[in-house]
Amino acid sequence: MSDSHSGYARATTTFFADRVAGRLGGPEAWTIWILATVFVVWLFAIQTGYAVVSPQIQQDAGLSLAQIATAASTYTVTFAICQFFSGALLDRYGTRPLLAGAVALVTAGAFLYAATTGFAVLLLAQVVLAIGASFGFVGAGYVGGKWFAAARYGLMFGLVQMCASLGSAIGQPVMSALLTLMTWQQLLAGFASAGVLLTIAFALLVRNPVATETGRAHGNVGTEIVHNLAACFRNRQVVLCAVFAGASFGTMLSVGVLWGPRVQEARGATAGFAAVLTALAWLGLALGAPAINLVSNRWHSRKLPAEVGLLLEAVAVVLFIYGPANGPGASVVVMFAVGLFAGTHMLGFTIAGESVPPNLLGSAAAVVNGVCFLVGGALQAIPGYLLPDDPDLADFRRALWIMPLTLLIGLVATLGLRDRSSSS
Repeated sequence: MSDSHSGYARATTTFFADRVAGRLGGPEAWTIWILATVFVVWLFAIQTGYAVVSPQIQQDAGLSLAQIATAASTYTVTFAICQFFSGALLDRYGTRPLLAGAVALVTAGAFLYAATTGFAVLLLAQVVLAIGASFGFVGAGYVGGKWFAAARYGLMFGLVQMCASLGSAIGQPVMSALLTLMTWQQLLAGFASAGVLLTIAFALLVRNPVATETGRAHGNVGTEIVHNLAACFRNRQVVLCAVFAGASFGTMLSVGVLWGPRVQEARGATAGFAAVLTALAWLGLALGAPAINLVSNRWHSRKLPAEVGLLLEAVAVVLFIYGPANGPGASVVVMFAVGLFAGTHMLGFTIAGESVPPNLLGSAAAVVNGVCFLVGGALQAIPGYLLPDDPDLADFRRALWIMPLTLLIGLVATLGLRDRSSSS
């Protein structure tokens, strides 16, 4: 009888292993990855659309520029704090019980966002949006890591960022155009309504690979989260990745969500053209995010592309803030370059993922992404308090020096990385 049970157990294990092997990278894997990526594109459009709708919200709700910047920073900081826990929860439970709830939270936040009448409602909307959104980007990366071969993790993560950035590049000018046809409340309510459909799709279609479902730990949740996060923060590579990726993406986020259109308008651009220029930065990021991993593989190095990318991003950001006003052509090139070289931050996820065991994949990605948004929040909030309510270009130049300094710190962090060549 025991031999029979043993044989049955071996056969069952083999059966489930075959199921997992057959599904990894297959149609179901792509369906779930596409849904997770659509979630990221949708929430990224809501988040980065703040650059387009915030002037009208500021006017209609009677808010100051400092309050608008504080609301943007509140989203970013809340997102970053929740991010540290969302990655550990994904490592423990997988995507099925978490991502549908996350989409529902973003949907609720979008409805609140559309109902903004004052500073308190705007802050509440940002908090609810951020809690749900904290599972988005890392969740899509987690799906790529669990449903596809490990060697494709960095590339799949880069493709998620590419899609999100393309969505922002297209979405910002489209949102700007739509605001001539409808109110910002109607526009945001439309985003929220799309979230209802997306929540249903997640509830019906998204699940975990069998290996994830049967391999969960059953200890205390809080203890496990703290243990996973502590293991990541003790890892020198993960910490350095968080610093340089945070500097790179945090700067891009502050430009793409808030300061990009404001600075370009101070340079004399119309609101519509400023939105187009900001969209070009997101387009640059869409190309840079997957390209940096391809360059890294081609150079057989992780460290060197990170160093070169941070240096070039710093040059582009200095030109964005302090460069002469040479007309629209120069602005197009500079804004595209800011986004293109900000794609360097994706190497932070790749290196961190290669530096931890598979059971810490979500936690490592969450640490890196959390720091990215903490830095982005700081770079949105601090200049907001240094600027007058009606700033000119000289005021922006006095307040935004923190961006090149942040990138310099990130560049120093890349110098401490241990290189790991890759031919994947």
